Amino acid sequence: MKKQTQIETNPFPYSDTNKRYHTYDYYLRHQFGEKIAKIPLDAGMTCPNLDGKKGHGGCSFCAAGATDRAIDPTLPIEEQYRLRLQSLREKWKVTHTIPYLQAHTNTYAPTAELEKLYLRALSLPGAVGLAIATRGDCLSPATARLLSKMGERKPVTVELGLETACDATAASLNRCESFAEFCRGYRLLRNAGNLRICIHLILGLPGENRETVLNTIHRVSELQPDAVKFHLLYILRGTRLASEWESGKYTPLSKDEYISLLCDCICALPPETVVERITGDAPRSELLAPLWSLRKREVLASLDRRLFTYGLFQGKTYGK
Repeated sequence: MKKQTQIETNPFPYSDTNKRYHTYDYYLRHQFGEKIAKIPLDAGMTCPNLDGKKGHGGCSFCAAGATDRAIDPTLPIEEQYRLRLQSLREKWKVTHTIPYLQAHTNTYAPTAELEKLYLRALSLPGAVGLAIATRGDCLSPATARLLSKMGERKPVTVELGLETACDATAASLNRCESFAEFCRGYRLLRNAGNLRICIHLILGLPGENRETVLNTIHRVSELQPDAVKFHLLYILRGTRLASEWESGKYTPLSKDEYISLLCDCICALPPETVVERITGDAPRSELLAPLWSLRKREVLASLDRRLFTYGLFQGKTYGK
């Protein structure tokens, strides 16, 4: 890509800072009128490719035990929430929160059990909404109706792990979910109403190139999700991916490669879609590579610099 001699003015409408994409911070401040903290919680769920229903061992990049050990995941969600909020308030003044049922697949249980869990999470002190992580193939019409019912109480975001729209890549990762299955779940949620939908995507998957990734972005953009999260594929101890990396079969993206690819992805998104995350946070004690991913502020600054330097912004290539 050629560097422009004259930098164009930022035409991006969803920003009151120097960001050239629709940030989650901007969305939350304009939705709730203040800074909101998102509090990750572990409700003790599992996944269909962990318990044998669809597969065993989980995704090749997932280490079931590599969680944030600062909080004991066996504690009730109320106690997890209290401890995390207490820790957060040592750094920032936070009044209101969005509890986030993050670990594994949080619709993978009987509907009656899920309803009790969601009501507990929505009732946590200071909660102004709820985020629920799950998979498209773990949604039924009854679950979608339940989620919509919860959305009538407070804003609910359902976070769907897709990672890639390429079925061959998904199969190699032991995802045990096709893009068609994902889309069926997505449509159930969209038709149910009262819900925000956030799609998770991973850049740097084995066997994928820029063309593969942008094909995923175009297919996701056609769905017009409310939000997306971008994750760098990093390597955690004890995963199948770690073995592939150690044997030289897999090389993670460099920082420059990741930033360049991320910029192309952001440009291809609908302008209204909120970019909730531009890279993931690996547990430091479990991370093998790439170590540059630990320098998150540097990654954010590099993204901002590249977008500005080349006159790029979210939506620039959307629909083209």
